[in-house]
Amino acid sequence: MTNRYLLLSVIAFIAYSLVAPLLKVAMESIPSTAAVFMSNSVMLALLALLMWYQGLSPRPYLSHPKTPHIVAWGTLLAVGLLAYYRALELGPVSVVVPIYGLFIAVSAVIGIAALEEELTVRNALGIGFAVLAVVLMSL
Repeated sequence: MTNRYLLLSVIAFIAYSLVAPLLKVAMESIPSTAAVFMSNSVMLALLALLMWYQGLSPRPYLSHPKTPHIVAWGTLLAVGLLAYYRALELGPVSVVVPIYGLFIAVSAVIGIAALEEELTVRNALGIGFAVLAVVLMSL
């Protein structure tokens, strides 16, 4: 299926749309750092099961030339998640999520600038409207 990435993108969108509201409710009585630890522990357990099911081991990739990219990504992910969870603990979902969601526009710009992806009029308008939407929603 050539468009499998589209289906997976929709599944990710639906699943991730529920994250912030569920976190906000949970963090009424659970500190954000504990919430990060607990939610990511569940994620790691599920990933371990999936890798076991697929017969996949991370061991061969520990010395892969691209592993430093994964380490950097993991570090940035940890910083981003800790900040995101804390922001959700302290602020309204309706403001925090759109600001956090700007990563979509910034990632698109990085893809265009650093990964030589094509910039189309539609992409440029989408990035501009995404930034405008976040500004309007965060006021």
